Amino acid sequence: MRRGNQSEVTLFILEGLTDEPELQMPLFFIFLGIYSVTVMGNLGMIILIRFSSQLHTPMYYLLSSLSVLDLCYSSVITPQMLMGFLFKDKTISYPRCMTQFFFFCIFAISECYMLAAMAYDRYVAICNPLLYHILMSPRVCSLLVISVFSVAFTDAVIHTGCILRLSFCGPNVISHYFCDIVALIKLSCSSTYLDECLIFVIGGFNMVATSLTIIISYAFILSSILRINSKEGRSKAFSTCSSHLMAVTVFYGSAMSMYLKPASSNNLALEKMSSLFYTTVISMLNPLIYSLRNKDVKTALNNLTERKIFY
Repeated sequence: MRRGNQSEVTLFILEGLTDEPELQMPLFFIFLGIYSVTVMGNLGMIILIRFSSQLHTPMYYLLSSLSVLDLCYSSVITPQMLMGFLFKDKTISYPRCMTQFFFFCIFAISECYMLAAMAYDRYVAICNPLLYHILMSPRVCSLLVISVFSVAFTDAVIHTGCILRLSFCGPNVISHYFCDIVALIKLSCSSTYLDECLIFVIGGFNMVATSLTIIISYAFILSSILRINSKEGRSKAFSTCSSHLMAVTVFYGSAMSMYLKPASSNNLALEKMSSLFYTTVISMLNPLIYSLRNKDVKTALNNLTERKIFY
């Protein structure tokens, strides 16, 4: 990716979470721990689903895709943040910054649509169980995942292309711990009207379209669950859906508070806190939520462990 001819800034300085020296090492170990759990948890889910035949279903195919997303998503942001805690040199080159922003867009947008696809999967499983294996065939699941990445890639190209056309004449200090679009726009010395419109139009459409899909899906799911006569059946259905709802609430709540706020809002501390949830915390929580609250995953893990021990 090349920068525009008008750009004079070749390096950015990432301000990070805080400039307090005494907090750098404690925060480094906290986020190193979060990142370690994220990597192990998501890799564990991918491996478990891959090698457990009882998890070879559409639901877990989408869940493994979500784990791949979370692993890549966190890896785009967290290593750079950890380096900022350790070294005084917090600079990032223009190409690296644009590259980080590009991949951040891909994985953040993909996360939105993957959560919506998982909500649709639960809707079909609970509301149309007899047609489940037709409506969620391997071909349909593959098309869903391909569509998720295609939409995310297209949006990322649009956002990144618009950022590349901006001029950066100084200052070059990004008031964030990664190259986020809002922080970059604030540094530009050229018109950012188009970029701001795209944030609300594309970002708003993505969040509204996916959140509406999730809300409508779960409205039908709730209606179906309440009609189940068996208490055990209702409990199992609620258990299956509650994990997904927890992940959705954390991700959408933090993302919307960051990007769909009034333009006059300028609370940097609140912005960084909100972004921490959807860039680092949610990627760690997803495998924990889906494993600790899911009997099928626990059973598959026990079976795989016993099989390894036996052999």
